[in-house]
Amino acid sequence: MASCCNCSAPLPSDTSRCSYCGTRNDMNFTATNRFAVSREESGRQCPYCQISLQTIRPTPDSAFVIERCEICFGLFFDPGEVQAFLEASVAKAFAVNFKEIVNVNRERADKDRPVLYIKCPECGKFMNRVNFGYRSGVVMDQCQQHGVWLDNGELIHLMEWKKAGGQLLDEQKKTERLKEEQRKARAAAAKSAGAGFISFDSRTEDAPVDLVQAAFSLLSKFFG
Repeated sequence: MASCCNCSAPLPSDTSRCSYCGTRNDMNFTATNRFAVSREESGRQCPYCQISLQTIRPTPDSAFVIERCEICFGLFFDPGEVQAFLEASVAKAFAVNFKEIVNVNRERADKDRPVLYIKCPECGKFMNRVNFGYRSGVVMDQCQQHGVWLDNGELIHLMEWKKAGGQLLDEQKKTERLKEEQRKARAAAAKSAGAGFISFDSRTEDAPVDLVQAAFSLLSKFFG
């Protein structure tokens, strides 16, 4: 269990705020050996605290930067950066631990956090609330053009979700949904093709006649 950087008390599992001294504990990015915190301001504003975000600048071998509020420790990622961070920091799981996923969501999810629609740190437009992945338990704020915002503690939540096989489960569900969509498309195409087997009465070219009716009419001419 992690400890508070100020008083060394054990931190709750669902937040980085110490319940003893009230200190908000920043996530230790340097533990991944890939990231370093910079004092450089990004020019984007925290949607909660209304202050300029700081840059978490990666080492030269990294392909992206992250922006962070030094008060609430929320994080803003450009499009695709959350997935890139998870790939860089959490080993791929080869099995789904359903029980662990349930425990992670129960212990990490902040059920008391009010539902708020916040503005994008870049363009100032209200962002959409989107589930990160199947059973991740994290609803992120997303601007389709500029990126996503994660509240304090949600990135750690996603890291533990992936470690428990959550990302693998999400990929399996996406594959199942794609197969189901393809099955429905084939069924619709077959139904449409079947509906095309119609004939036309020679007396009225524009009037469709059911195939069975046309056959009965033809037989009647021969044996009637």
